[in-house]
Amino acid sequence: MQGTIDGFRYGAVTPVAAYLMACLGGALGLRCVVRSLHNAHSWKAGWLALGATSIGTGIWTMHFIAMLGFQVEEARIGYDVGLTVLSLAVAIVMVAVGVFTVGYRGATTGALATAGVITGLGVAAMHYLGMSALQLNGTIEYRTSTVVLSIAIAIVAATAALWAAVSIRGFLASLGASLVMGVAVSGMHYTAMAAVSVHLHGTGGAWTGDSATSLLLPMLLGPVIFLLLAGVVVMFDPLLVMGEGTWDRSFARHPVSTKPADRQPDSAFTARDAAAPRPVATNSGRQGPSSTTGRRRPR
Repeated sequence: MQGTIDGFRYGAVTPVAAYLMACLGGALGLRCVVRSLHNAHSWKAGWLALGATSIGTGIWTMHFIAMLGFQVEEARIGYDVGLTVLSLAVAIVMVAVGVFTVGYRGATTGALATAGVITGLGVAAMHYLGMSALQLNGTIEYRTSTVVLSIAIAIVAATAALWAAVSIRGFLASLGASLVMGVAVSGMHYTAMAAVSVHLHGTGGAWTGDSATSLLLPMLLGPVIFLLLAGVVVMFDPLLVMGEGTWDRSFARHPVSTKPADRQPDSAFTARDAAAPRPVATNSGRQGPSSTTGRRRPR
């Protein structure tokens, strides 16, 4: 018996919420990667790790928020907790491989191709591993051609995202790239879901429970809180608060040392400016440099 699939149980609520989470994860990831590349004195590995975790968590959260709207009308749905958590780990690790590859090797053709394929396959693996966690009284089947298309979309989207991470610098440009990433990731998810069909083993009655919702909502709480905290970290980073140009002049070119002997003067003038002679007025109305003793130059 074929099950009747409804991927939009709550209408547009779950697709829109899923898209926003994908955009949030992508935006945070892009800004973290930009931050790691912009200043050689920054904690590069830490920013890359935070960026990879943000992107991976955003993709995973997008997937399972979208799955909140998935139902088979003739059967109840549950999820295996172990496989669900494992899919999150796979997403973060595979995205991290791609992010660290381009973060240290740059946006070369070879690095982007390798990292894009690995990350795209990781995103697809996260999706289908998450689908394997789905439990119901039946068998989930996939249309091969649509599965291949979804994997291709994942690879292209991952490659474009990694290119944007190391190539785009401006905040507005990063924001636009994250919106495009959200479209690509959501498109990959719903393309993959279009390949799904369910063959039921027996009639389980109409939908009467919300076991999937009661399980997924608590599990989604942690990743959502992480993304919000990561957003706070990124928003209060000087590179974003002060602007990239100000950061370059004040910090990237002249990083402030924590040693007292290496501290820069607190005033707006440098030590050289302070030591330079100051102009003084002469009888002719012109200004000239004063001597080191402060006396007026003889006429």
